Amino acid sequence: QVQLVESGGGLAQPGGSLRLSCAASGIAFSLYTVGWYRQAPGKQRDLVARIFGGSTNYAGSVKGRFTISRDNAKSTVYLQMNSLKPEDTAVYYCNAALRQTDYWGQGTQVTVSS
Repeated sequence: QVQLVESGGGLAQPGGSLRLSCAASGIAFSLYTVGWYRQAPGKQRDLVARIFGGSTNYAGSVKGRFTISRDNAKSTVYLQMNSLKPEDTAVYYCNAALRQTDYWGQGTQVTVSS
């Protein structure tokens, strides 16, 4: 059974930081492209960042503020979020993708507000 379990969401002030984690089980984690997506109320789910091997790509809106990393030994992907803005408020989802296979976590809420 495949599981992606996110943690680390919560409330942060503008300019603050949060670190999200996503622990995977039931898959050969190192073979997968893993990433983070987010969905704000009334909006579509959009890519935030993803990583495969040593290659990363980021949405323009988070470049320079967010950093994605992975630990294949722990089957975990991280998203370090710095200089948070109110517009970063959303549910953040972990994703693992390999060819035609696609897995999602349950999501974790991130709220940026003073």
